[in-house]
Amino acid sequence: MSAITSAVSAAVSAVFRHEPNATPVDANERAKRLIDPGFGRVFTDHMALIRYSETKGWHDAQITARAPLSIDPASSVLHYAQEIFEGMKAYRLADGGTALFRPEANARRFNRSAQRMAMPEIPEALFLESIERLVRTDADWIPESDGGALYLRPFMFASEVFLGVKPSAEYLYMVLASSVGTYWKNGASTVSLWVSQDYTRAAPGGTGEAKCGGNYATSLVAQAEAIRRGYDQVVFLDARERKYVEELGGMNVFFVFDDGSIVTPPLTGTILPGITRDSILTLARAQGVDAREELYSIDQWRADATSGRLVEAFACGTAAVVTPIGKVASPEGEFTIGSGGPGQLTMRMHAALVAIQRGTAPDPHGWLRRLD
Repeated sequence: MSAITSAVSAAVSAVFRHEPNATPVDANERAKRLIDPGFGRVFTDHMALIRYSETKGWHDAQITARAPLSIDPASSVLHYAQEIFEGMKAYRLADGGTALFRPEANARRFNRSAQRMAMPEIPEALFLESIERLVRTDADWIPESDGGALYLRPFMFASEVFLGVKPSAEYLYMVLASSVGTYWKNGASTVSLWVSQDYTRAAPGGTGEAKCGGNYATSLVAQAEAIRRGYDQVVFLDARERKYVEELGGMNVFFVFDDGSIVTPPLTGTILPGITRDSILTLARAQGVDAREELYSIDQWRADATSGRLVEAFACGTAAVVTPIGKVASPEGEFTIGSGGPGQLTMRMHAALVAIQRGTAPDPHGWLRRLD
């Protein structure tokens, strides 16, 4: 663990270099791409890059042209999967400014993931500077359309050329930026879920609360099964009892009851501590909503939906913000949540969160980090 300890205290040995892209995308072409960017397919001109080694610490920080990487086939990440990432957004505010939403929380979660994966922690100030510099450089890539944003993907992977089961001595930290549109086209819609029977996302003592690629890779077979059965997303149960609802393949989940209270599964180490999840809990409690973190079984979910005690359910995450859940299915049958459409509290939480992110409502919690 010496690499982790030294990384926290190591000073950055070089200031950020800025190497502009010599062949940036033409402004007219960029405008065309931003009309309907979708998600994760339209990338900006630049990226952030910082290197780490046990001998030098964090060094060679730069904003440079986005370009393919050239790595040795014996790079540690390709064999032992030491890799972590984050997901966050930069927004164009109502007053024309630009802001990040709770980037400090992303920095802290990134380092918690690094700890779990035996990787060096990156100083929070350096993490934030890499994000801010990239957003300032490529701010013109933020779509002007309703719901548009600049999705940011900080990630780090083991780059030491070595075949052996040990923590890498070298790492590459990078940030990509991608122009994205809204998930709420043509009004709100609901998603349908398939309850996975044969697969679990994470077990106690595993990597469930770390944001590492392996968690997502293992969810893909279950997600493919859900789609094959005609459903949009998969929802996982706990690995120990195969009883309690945990999360979707990439989003946390909330349940809304007829007394106005809401429940979300507790952070027991097997699910991702979502920043959107935490924001919704904070907003709900500020509005006087009884918001609890409790275990909730699939059998109770079905019974409460059938009886009418459960009136809404929604998933949440950085990409989609808040997504209403319309129906849920398993081998025991299918059940509908409420009326099958978006519920009132779901829409209220979505509207309240987006208003803060876009700067159209007060920010009492100090979540926005303005860049102008």
